[in-house]
Amino acid sequence: MGNAPAITPDLTPDITADSGAFLDEPRQIQELRQRIREFVDTEVRPKAVENDRAPHDDFDRELVRRGHEAGLFRLVVPKEYGGLGLGVLGVAVALEEIAAVCAGTALIFGATLLGQAPVLLSGDPQLQSRFLPLFSGDDPVLACNAITEDQAGCDLLIPENAEHATDVVQARRDGDSYLLTGRKRFITNAKVAEFGSVYANVEGHPGATGLTAFIVPLDSPGVTRGPVADKMGYRACLGSELVFDEVRVPAENVVAGEGNGMLINIQQMNMARATVAAISTGIARGAFEIAKQWCADRVQGGVPLYEHQFSARKLAEMAARIEAARLMYLKAAHTADTEIPAPVFEPATAKLFADRVAIDVAQEAMSLMGARGYLREYGMEKFVRESLGARIYEGTPEVLALAITESLYAEDDF
Repeated sequence: MGNAPAITPDLTPDITADSGAFLDEPRQIQELRQRIREFVDTEVRPKAVENDRAPHDDFDRELVRRGHEAGLFRLVVPKEYGGLGLGVLGVAVALEEIAAVCAGTALIFGATLLGQAPVLLSGDPQLQSRFLPLFSGDDPVLACNAITEDQAGCDLLIPENAEHATDVVQARRDGDSYLLTGRKRFITNAKVAEFGSVYANVEGHPGATGLTAFIVPLDSPGVTRGPVADKMGYRACLGSELVFDEVRVPAENVVAGEGNGMLINIQQMNMARATVAAISTGIARGAFEIAKQWCADRVQGGVPLYEHQFSARKLAEMAARIEAARLMYLKAAHTADTEIPAPVFEPATAKLFADRVAIDVAQEAMSLMGARGYLREYGMEKFVRESLGARIYEGTPEVLALAITESLYAEDDF
């Protein structure tokens, strides 16, 4: 790694709560949940189906503006930079509420918050004062986090694999700047973001052992945004490639020093996994709510469907698993806000569990509705499609298993 000091900024959110009482949501978080729920009911729900069925490269900028007015781009930004200072817990709660109606809309805001993460984690007042106030202006500013590549894959997520990474975006030092060349793929918000947190390997280091994070304005000469990916779900947000051709980035835009990109990436993943678990919990909740209403309205054998033992068992198990997923992501977000650096175990286990819950609940909910669950007009198929997405980003089940077991064995005394 480089010669930068240890990256351990105090990101504890400005909320009042007992450090061990994550089950008791602080007043500010309770108020946020209610405010976002109102935003979802008035702005997201009326457009959810329309945005899902629109051409794959359509983008609802008016909805984004409404979300900006609700504070969704500045949830984790410290108050001194115009933000709300609500930490990972605030982000997770907000994203669950949105994902219960539209996971794609949740990801628009979540991806921007992830783009902010390296700046927050840097502890660099110069970087923070230049970039973070942008999210508190009159107009919405979107960001993205550009780590994923076509060939390197999980070699950019697992430190011991870094030397084996291939075709990583390269950064070549040129005076007081770096020149970035290469391609990033599957980058959420890349088509619409003003700037990105871009991870590139400094020339002269094998694989990704010189991985470094750069803040790159995406209107810079040499940046090309690729076509929008045509996804099966999360269609309200746009994912695309970013191509860099000798893109000049000033050295002052390096995050936490040269060679510290892997460290930054691991820390932001540990924070983000709690919020992805919240999105999965929201997806499960949205599917469950449709099925719950259906089982109240549908009469079979002279009684509502939920009074039949088999249906009741399914509803009860779905409700229990959603509640468990919520408790796990709340604990994970709480630990990410109160432990420096953010831990591996709680966010990884929360995401592994919640991602599975989303898939299982969505499929069981569709099964309860029979043929109608398979029809688009009832809205269930959208949740089934979107339940599969969260398993991919911020760590597949296989990557999470490695992280969790490594954490388990690190704690044991052999």
